[in-house]
Amino acid sequence: MSTTSAETAKAGPDNDPRGAKGGPDPVYRLSLNLRQSGIYVAFALIVVLFTVLTGGDLLQPQNISNIIVQNSYILILAIGMILVIISGHIDLSVGSVVAVTGAIAAVLMVNHDVAWPLALVVTLGAGALIGAWQGYWIAYFGIPSFIVTLAGMLLFRALTLTVLGNQGIGPFPSEIRTLSNGFTAGYLGNIGLGVLGGADLFSLLCGLAACGGFAVAQWRARAARLGYGQSVDPYPVFLLKIAAAAALIMAVTVQLARFRNLPWVLVLLAALVLGYTLLTNRAVFGRRIYAVGGNLQAATLSGVNARSIVFWIFVNMGVLAALAGVIFAGRLNQAGPTAGNTFELDAIAAAFIGGAAVQGGVGKVVGAITGGLIMGVINNGMSLVGAPSERVMLVKGIVLLAAVAFDVWTKRRAGASLLR
Repeated sequence: MSTTSAETAKAGPDNDPRGAKGGPDPVYRLSLNLRQSGIYVAFALIVVLFTVLTGGDLLQPQNISNIIVQNSYILILAIGMILVIISGHIDLSVGSVVAVTGAIAAVLMVNHDVAWPLALVVTLGAGALIGAWQGYWIAYFGIPSFIVTLAGMLLFRALTLTVLGNQGIGPFPSEIRTLSNGFTAGYLGNIGLGVLGGADLFSLLCGLAACGGFAVAQWRARAARLGYGQSVDPYPVFLLKIAAAAALIMAVTVQLARFRNLPWVLVLLAALVLGYTLLTNRAVFGRRIYAVGGNLQAATLSGVNARSIVFWIFVNMGVLAALAGVIFAGRLNQAGPTAGNTFELDAIAAAFIGGAAVQGGVGKVVGAITGGLIMGVINNGMSLVGAPSERVMLVKGIVLLAAVAFDVWTKRRAGASLLR
């Protein structure tokens, strides 16, 4: 809970946040939300730590590209998982769904020579059916999601072994490999950046467009808060936050533009993050997800069809798991029976590290992406310093425990402040 942002301006009668008839007076107050801001501070500190430990290798252009490509399927799963957790549920089956949908894609494209666009649509449809199967038992039959998805984890792993016959199938068409491992072509050529050398102009323009979009979104959000008389950061602080975010975006973009341009999977991720952020922040369906996870009884009494919301959340999770399955299989250039092992744990960890609440009702798509990147940087950084696998697992476990402990601490702190 924020120390100040939860307080609104008392500008009108009966504490109406819209103020008196003359309109609300703007309230400028520096706010610091520990739940939302802490994860970004932690991410920055982890990046700085491993940059020092690796002698700067962590932030080399090729390594940044590797971090994005190697963790793309986990980040896709994290987007779906954050919605599941916000609604108060969990999905333990996504790793097995990744495996079985990758197997379906391989059988269609490799064994039966189905055109890759049609095979991709069929695979995503299979993921939707899997999600609908699990969503029905959870939403309409009333079985806890932990049990249903645990059964799904076993069921879909068995189906994977049945489809593949305990062997890998490949290679995939070049278009699928390009989506998983490829890079945008240098459409506009390179430009010189002085001591940094040449960089792809198209990638740089994409970075500038992302900065502009972020600035516009933040400006509109600030204007909306002022329109309701809510507290906002002082103008210099607001500009400083935008400038810091823009500097980070352009720093990453420049590094990627110096290597091999933007990975196609990063373009896909950017589109997914934008779409699901708009869904959760602006759409009625997104608001109802938070309502269902925050207080199911109150949401139901308010007319929200909680069963339908939960059902479609799991359908969405199935589709994203199928997309991750195709991306992962394309990256390895084959579908294997062991694909997706522990992916569900990584996706759940990304959501919780990114600020999702254990009880549901709290979480952001950007936070889940940040949590997934934290896990990816830890994996990559410790690999660069030559740490053994058991030490990597130890550090990841400590980070996950610390994130959940922080969530519990902030809740207790918020409760204590309300009792004063």
